[in-house]
Amino acid sequence: MTAPIRIQGFTNEVLKWKPWLDTVNVDTATPAQLAALDEMSPQARTSPYFLVLAHQPEILLQRSIAFNAIMFAPGGMPRAERELGATVESRVNGCVYCASVHAQRFEQLAKRNDVIAQVFEEPASAGTSPREKAIVAFSIKLGAEPDKVSAEDVRALKEVGLGELEILDLVHSVALFAWANRLMLNLGEPVFPADGS
Repeated sequence: MTAPIRIQGFTNEVLKWKPWLDTVNVDTATPAQLAALDEMSPQARTSPYFLVLAHQPEILLQRSIAFNAIMFAPGGMPRAERELGATVESRVNGCVYCASVHAQRFEQLAKRNDVIAQVFEEPASAGTSPREKAIVAFSIKLGAEPDKVSAEDVRALKEVGLGELEILDLVHSVALFAWANRLMLNLGEPVFPADGS
């Protein structure tokens, strides 16, 4: 097992998250709250983040449906590259927790973490291939300056081999995390594991 990455305050370690609002109590949750949690994932009932969002079960339900469709739908962009887009967006937004989760998912799918270390160090120069560099550059621009994304940026993705559906998947992944990061950053804070544990 490789040593955990810790660069510029970002990590690929498993973090906890401490909410600033009260969480829904699973034992007294409404059927709508439980259904919304279950739509997200089997672990959502124990996640402080999702237990905060469960106060508004219809919004959580729609978020869960969108998240699962964007990140897990078959076809289109490979899952690892969707996770890379989410990691880049989270890094650009300063969302340490989301960056750690999606860095881990990228590593599990791609079986490597070289580009993750690069994204944490300096996103603007990250990427191990022309395709990865283009995905990272597009994700940075879409996250930081969405009003400046142009047809030329889309052409740059096509030039390194991304198809129409892959580009749409990348836009969805980055846009989803523009929203998700803002929820997570403004409803709580990441908790790092104790050193030496």
